[in-house]
Amino acid sequence: MSRITIPALDLATGATADVYAQVRKIAGGSVPNLFAAMGHLAPAILAAALNAEGVLASGSLSKQDLETIKLLISEQTGCDYCVAAHTLLGKMTGLAPEALRQIRAGQATGDVKRDALVKFVLNLQKTSGTINESELAAISAAGYNDRQLVEISMAIAMTIFTNTFNRINDTDIDFPAVK
Repeated sequence: MSRITIPALDLATGATADVYAQVRKIAGGSVPNLFAAMGHLAPAILAAALNAEGVLASGSLSKQDLETIKLLISEQTGCDYCVAAHTLLGKMTGLAPEALRQIRAGQATGDVKRDALVKFVLNLQKTSGTINESELAAISAAGYNDRQLVEISMAIAMTIFTNTFNRINDTDIDFPAVK
């Protein structure tokens, strides 16, 4: 059960009501529990996060690449909420259920480019310090350019942000359960 009590969404006013309206446009009319809590407590931070996500969505990484990163990071940080959300969103981008399971496990999916992305992101998540030249060469050889390395970095950062908040809040999962 979420640790932070959220008043009824229809009672929101001011900046909170404004950011909820922005979320509803993005999320097909609903306000997922993560955004309800964040918008209630810190509407400007949620607005900034939504803006950053919009920039990522209009970047050069594919939707499948973004969901691969977000799902893998969420699994690694242990955020059940985001694992459920990004499993659903990954399916909506066309990732097969088996590929989603493999991504969560950090295993090969059979897609050479996706597997290079998983390996690269997993390495960044599990190690510290500057990555070595061979790791950079491998992700570049898979077809990712320097701009996309910036986008990968931002996708990781944004995912860790929401993962961390959900872990603090124990946000009620309002997406289909993941097995």
